[in-house]
Amino acid sequence: MNVKSSNATKAQLSFNQFKSEVLNDYKTAVISRECSLLGRREVLTGKAKFGIFGDGKEVPQLAMAKAFKKGDFRSGYYRDQTFMMAIGELTPQQFFAGLYANPNIKEDPMSAGRQMGGHFQTHTLDENGQFKNLTEQYNSSSDISPTAGQMPRMLGIAYASKLFRNLSEINKPKFSKDGNEISWGTIGNASTSEGVFFETINAAGVLQVPLIISVWDDDYGISVPAKFQTTKENISEILKGFQRNDKEKGYEIFVVEGYNYAKLVDTYNKAAKIAREEHVPVLIHVKDLTQPQGHSTSGSHERYKTKERLIWEKQHDCILKMRDWIIEFELNDDEGNSLKFVHSEDELIKIEKEAKKVVNQARREAWINFLNPIKEQRTILCQLLENLALKSKNKAFILKLKNDLSEIPDPSRKDNLSTARKAIVYVRDEDFFDKTQLQKWIINYAKTEQSKFSSHLYSETNQSFIHIKEELPTYSENPELVDGRLIIKENFDKLFAQHSDLFIFGEDSGSIGDVNQGLVGLQEKYGKLRISDTGIREATIIGQGIGMALRGLRPIAEIQYLDYLLYAIQILSDDLATLHYRTAGTQKAPLIVRTRGHRLEGIWHSGSPMGAIVHMLRGMHVLVPRNMTKAAGFYNTLLECDEPALIIENLNGYRLKEKLPNNLGQFKTPIGKVETIKEGKDITVVSYGSTLKIVEDVVNSLAQVNIDIEIIDIQSLLPFDINHDIVKSIQKTNRLIIIDEDVPGGASAYILNEILEKQNAYEFLDSKPTTLTAKDHRTAYGTDGDYFSKPNAEDIFETIYQIMHEANPTLFKKLY
Repeated sequence: MNVKSSNATKAQLSFNQFKSEVLNDYKTAVISRECSLLGRREVLTGKAKFGIFGDGKEVPQLAMAKAFKKGDFRSGYYRDQTFMMAIGELTPQQFFAGLYANPNIKEDPMSAGRQMGGHFQTHTLDENGQFKNLTEQYNSSSDISPTAGQMPRMLGIAYASKLFRNLSEINKPKFSKDGNEISWGTIGNASTSEGVFFETINAAGVLQVPLIISVWDDDYGISVPAKFQTTKENISEILKGFQRNDKEKGYEIFVVEGYNYAKLVDTYNKAAKIAREEHVPVLIHVKDLTQPQGHSTSGSHERYKTKERLIWEKQHDCILKMRDWIIEFELNDDEGNSLKFVHSEDELIKIEKEAKKVVNQARREAWINFLNPIKEQRTILCQLLENLALKSKNKAFILKLKNDLSEIPDPSRKDNLSTARKAIVYVRDEDFFDKTQLQKWIINYAKTEQSKFSSHLYSETNQSFIHIKEELPTYSENPELVDGRLIIKENFDKLFAQHSDLFIFGEDSGSIGDVNQGLVGLQEKYGKLRISDTGIREATIIGQGIGMALRGLRPIAEIQYLDYLLYAIQILSDDLATLHYRTAGTQKAPLIVRTRGHRLEGIWHSGSPMGAIVHMLRGMHVLVPRNMTKAAGFYNTLLECDEPALIIENLNGYRLKEKLPNNLGQFKTPIGKVETIKEGKDITVVSYGSTLKIVEDVVNSLAQVNIDIEIIDIQSLLPFDINHDIVKSIQKTNRLIIIDEDVPGGASAYILNEILEKQNAYEFLDSKPTTLTAKDHRTAYGTDGDYFSKPNAEDIFETIYQIMHEANPTLFKKLY
């Protein structure tokens, strides 16, 4: 073969590879579209509850997938099904399993039916809850529904790459290869109106991290057009000020039509090269996209789009445009031979027909796999009900229940269990073997099925807090008395020396060593990347930590004051606290959030919204140490766990004197256990944080009137008193008061519920359980504001005295 013919053969082979790739992409796009179309029908026929699909965004997602490498992470939203299919992490059958909410993680690996369809992820943990080698797989962090909520996490994923590249001492080959990994974010155009979008954009520009944000722009946010969403109706236009130049760092910004396959592929390759090599954030504004089926199955876009717009959308459908491009494509090789992707439209029609068959078959198999386990249990239950009916005096009623259940064409787990529980009522006063069999079935079925929907709220691995043993602080014979802040600082010093993957960051955390000097001098010792300052941006401080923790690092995200946690509560609640649960234990982010509160001075620094926190952060530990030794012990414990937590340090404690332990970095405060800090016989006083000091201040005053109180420090709100030690105290004192800085009905109501209902303490009470809380309003400023807003020493004394007066009015005379 001569050189010329050899080159021609190579060119032909190269074109054939290109052709195969293009046609395979087209097939993926068509399969994805068919899933969307058929998925909508499944919702409308009642087989699925709700559908929100990625139709109209297929072609740009194909281009994004081409530039996405193993080790990279996606942080996206519920339109990205085509991308997930293109990287091989979502099959049509899995798509429908998610639509049907199949609770089997093998059938629906996205969330085991816990999230509605369209919420995607990959498994970063193995079956033992340990991290896989993330550099050898495509990674997707778990989606959440709140729009733009994926943005803060996206920042943290990218920031981790910066740390891996710049800190050689982090030796974690399973998590990074020289920081080359990109964080790929996606968001709809309307959601760029959210504050966390702009906060993330700014933070990524400041930090200069490998982040690529794709804005899928179809000109609407549900029914609201862009003119009501975005200034100038163009997100890339208004972000031009972020564009980098020769003198200033910033973003690289690209704008590309969402139907131009060739240009999209080129754009994404350019963006990936910049982000991966230079660690520069990139914004890709993908415009002129469509939404063929509207926003979701809950409505029709024909109601709010003009006829002209609907016609335009049909003409500019990205798959139709790609189809036309494939048919029209032609070029000549060096020898003048014509090269085409297809020689007739029939070749594409064949691909389209095959795609429909694939999707239909996937739908059928997914539905069968979802329904069969339910039907199998229904068969068993119906036989039990038939046996039960034969022996019962209520035979007719039981048979009706059984027949009604049998006739349901597509039964649910609810139908099975609900029927059984109704049947057992009919035999409540009868006693025979078949009744016992049904009782066993109900108990077993309820237990096994409940776990499908309620497991993995917290870690179930050997790194769970329950496996960490308490280790007490030890002291020298004559321990030094120091400010509490020095205990925190010296303990952090030990931890940073022990853990090369430990980081702390927040407002004023770095240069000045935090506002209360708990980190003073440590940035100079460990460097600006390990102990760093951030901007005033609470939501993305938390997101920064979530992303880092997802990638195997151990971050501590500092929120300066507890009151400011409210800026980030949505990210904490919707993303971090739910992560392990919504992924059925296949992802984790053991982020520690550090803050401080309970100063009792003013509306904005009194810091006691605990009721809101304990209700919104289920899935995290909420720890409330009364002093800095206890706080330091919590940090030591958490770094041996794999669970996220919030530690609220006591603002009053930084300058109070404590004994300096000699085993800093080693002693461990137990999570979920209370501590009795004073024993007594008359009443159990339960509290936490700075309020405990006020309680201790009234001990002598109460003793002078012959009242001996037992004081219990909660220490941990989530989890709460796992050993049920409070009820043991109440068995002795027979009285209970809960003292709390939160508003009435806040954390005190939660604590009361835990003690009375879960610990059954009501059995041992001789007096009405009492809560003493702050007033309904925030704390007014100053000494008097504190005194009249939150529980003070006289309030505590008089409330406890009144309880004792009601118990024994002869001994404890009425005060006034």
